[in-house]
Amino acid sequence: MSMHGKKSLPYIVRKVFEIQHKLYQQHVRMCSTGRLQEALKIEDEQDFPKINDLKAQAEETQYYYPVGKSFKHDADVGEQFTYSQLRVRLAGPHQLQPKPDADDLQFGKIFTDHMFKATYHKRLGGWQTPEICPMENLVIHPAAKVLHYAVELFEGMKAFRGVDGKIRLFRPDLNMARMNASAQRSGLPSFEPEEFIKCISRLVSIDQEWVPHTESASLYIRPTLIGIEPTLGVASSDSALLYTILSPVGGYFAGKQTGGVSLLADPRFTRSWPGGVGDKKMGSNYAGTIHVQKEATKQGFQQVLWLYGDDHQVTEVGTMNVFVHMINEHGERELITPPLNGLILPGIVRHSILGLAREWNQCKVTERKITMHELKKAIYENRVLEMFGAGTACVVSPIERIFYMGENLLIPTMENSDSVWIQMRNTLLDIQYGRVKHPWAIEID
Repeated sequence: MSMHGKKSLPYIVRKVFEIQHKLYQQHVRMCSTGRLQEALKIEDEQDFPKINDLKAQAEETQYYYPVGKSFKHDADVGEQFTYSQLRVRLAGPHQLQPKPDADDLQFGKIFTDHMFKATYHKRLGGWQTPEICPMENLVIHPAAKVLHYAVELFEGMKAFRGVDGKIRLFRPDLNMARMNASAQRSGLPSFEPEEFIKCISRLVSIDQEWVPHTESASLYIRPTLIGIEPTLGVASSDSALLYTILSPVGGYFAGKQTGGVSLLADPRFTRSWPGGVGDKKMGSNYAGTIHVQKEATKQGFQQVLWLYGDDHQVTEVGTMNVFVHMINEHGERELITPPLNGLILPGIVRHSILGLAREWNQCKVTERKITMHELKKAIYENRVLEMFGAGTACVVSPIERIFYMGENLLIPTMENSDSVWIQMRNTLLDIQYGRVKHPWAIEID
C-alpha cells in the first residue's frame, strides 16, 4: 500500500496472483482421506481433568535453554531479520504438485510447494531479507563449510489440522530456543525466535492444503541452518543459510505399528559423551548412528537403545527420549527419565510429558541416571511397568523388548490398558489436534 493509502499496481497484481493460486489449489486433490467428521467437537477445558492449570505449571518448569526474549545473541551477530521484511514469491500453477492420500504418506518422502530462506553474511551486516519462494534446489559452493566440517543444525516441528479445521503448532518457542543454542555452539548466527515463528507460520499458511485432513497424519516442519562460507579451514562460518521445508507425514515407523518397539542395546557403541554436543540437534550427532541402526535392523530390532559409560547408563532410544515407569525399591511408583546432563537432547515432548506427569501427580517423577543393571534387576523382580520413547516424529512410542548382552528383556508395556504412555499420547494428541484448548498449541491464522 502506498503512503497515500491507495493500493499500488504491484500490490494489486500480487493479490490477483494469490487469488489465482488459491483457485488452482482447489482443483488439486487435498492431502486427505476425507474431511474429519463434523460430529467431532472441541471439548471444553473443564471437561478434561487436570489440564486447566498446566499453563502455570509450564511457566514454573523452566526449559533447558533460554526461551523467547530471555535469549541473548552474541555481540557480533549483527542485524536480525524480521517478519515485516518477508518477501513472498508464490509458485506458478505449473509448479504446484498434486497432494497424496494420507494413507500413502511415508516419513520425509514428499515435500510441499514452497520453502522459506534467509541468508546471513557478516560482511554485509548480518541477516538479509527473508523470503518464501517455490521449493527449489540449493546452490552452494563446493568449499562451503557445511560440506566439509558439518557446520549445520536443524529442528523438527509439526503443524496439525485440528478437529475444528484450525492449524496449530506445538510449542514452537521451545524449538526456537533449542535451535539458537545449537547455532551458538556451532559458530552460526542466531535469530529472533518470535520473528522466525511468524515466518514459519506464514509458510504453513501458504501451503495449508498440504496439512493432512486427518488425525493420523500431520505436516512436518524442518528448519535448517547451514554454514555456507566458501572457505576451507575449521572455523566459524561468516555466511549462513537458514531455510525451512515442509513435508506431510504419517507414522514415523514403516507400516502399521500394533505393538511396542524392540531395541538393541549394545554397549560397544555410544551416541554422545560429556562435553560434547549430545544436547544439540546437529546432523553430526546422527551420522554416526546409522551403521548401528542398520545392524539393529539386520538382527530384527526396530531401534537402538543408546548406552553410555562403564555402568551402561540408559540415554536415548533411537532419536527419542526414553522413560521408564516402575516400582522403585521403596515401593513407590516412579516415572524416570535420564537427566539433562549434556548427553541427551532436551526434547520438547520430553519436557511436556514431565510437565503433565508432575501436574497429574499420579507417581513420583524423577530425572536421574538409570543403568542397565538397575533396569535389568527391576525387570527380573517384575517391578517395571512400562517403557516408552518420546519425540516429535513419533509422539509417544511403547517399548516391549530389549536385547542386551545376549539376553532378551521383556517389558510388559502393552499389557496394561491404563498405562502412562497411553495417557500421555492421548493427552498430547488432544492438545495438538485441538480437542482441548491449551496454551501449548499455537493457532495459525
